[in-house]
Amino acid sequence: MSTIAEIFRSFAPEYINRFGDSMPDNHKKVIDSIINCRTEVCGTVVYKCLKCGTIHYVYRSCGNRHCPVCQNHKTIQWYEKQLERQLPGHHFMITVTVPECLRFFIRSNQSIAYSALFKVSADAIKKLVKIDEYIGGDIPGFFGVLHTWGSMLQYHPHIHFVVPGGAVSSEDGQWHPSRTDFFLPVKALSKIIKAKFKDEMKKEGLFHDIPKNTWDVDWNIHTKPIGNGENAIAYLSRYVFKVAISDSRIIKVEGRKVTFQYKKKGSNRMRTCTLDVMEFIRRFLQHVLPSGFMKVRYYGFLNPNCAISLEHVSALIELSYGFEIDVPSFEKASLKPLTCEYCGGELEFQYFIIARSITPNIDSS
Repeated sequence: MSTIAEIFRSFAPEYINRFGDSMPDNHKKVIDSIINCRTEVCGTVVYKCLKCGTIHYVYRSCGNRHCPVCQNHKTIQWYEKQLERQLPGHHFMITVTVPECLRFFIRSNQSIAYSALFKVSADAIKKLVKIDEYIGGDIPGFFGVLHTWGSMLQYHPHIHFVVPGGAVSSEDGQWHPSRTDFFLPVKALSKIIKAKFKDEMKKEGLFHDIPKNTWDVDWNIHTKPIGNGENAIAYLSRYVFKVAISDSRIIKVEGRKVTFQYKKKGSNRMRTCTLDVMEFIRRFLQHVLPSGFMKVRYYGFLNPNCAISLEHVSALIELSYGFEIDVPSFEKASLKPLTCEYCGGELEFQYFIIARSITPNIDSS
């Protein structure tokens, strides 16, 4: 038993019996999906080897975004799409981290709090880039990715924003570049984000549910230059569709204890953590996002609905550098065909076998 699916198959019925009355429905759906992934419950794809004629039956994946075995293809697709859209010039990563005293509140109000955190962070960036001292343009472009976990599966919500170093000005129609080593002041970002989040919670009628000391601490905002956009995209592609923990990090499951590997921030040394299996499942499920929630969001000229095209922005950036700048190029990697395990011949798709049974109820009561 060394995979998350095996752990869930063995222990999820007990977990649901103990905590099912208070569990969100989407947590139960995730458990069902992980347990049934790549089994006959999800259906079967039939292939035929073009060389030896052998028929191959392959169970379909569940496709749930929280399943640890279903995200690799999505990761590749996102990575390639972003590389096609990357802009020339220097980029920055801005990380907005929620104070520890606010995390319990956010976990209890995820849809509202996550959306508010995206909104206020984006608004703060847009506000500061207008100031001539920093950028002096009113149309930036950036995207943000929500993560909710730390290396030990603890609840640690934060957003990574990837921002091209500059903004377009609607007044002069030009690209206004930032410094290569500085984008926006983090103290100013912290104050604006905290104040705007406070206002949003008042609008939602949730202000009095938040600990008072939340407004006395500085919100941790970190910004750093990351070179070209490809560096940031490569980094984030490993996390955009990643779940809180992968099968490869699980070392062993003995009795009711799960041992997995992790690294502390700023260290490359591998450490181990051992949790009771009920606590392991609890920590895993607390990172399940609300149904339909978009964990990647695009703003300004990186939003597909923006009136300014990326081609135009790219041309403005090149012009601002006198065309003495590397323009990113990209070539998609070719997909390897499925091959026969017996003769190595290429497999040809034949047909689907639709699942004939519904997802079983894993409640063992």
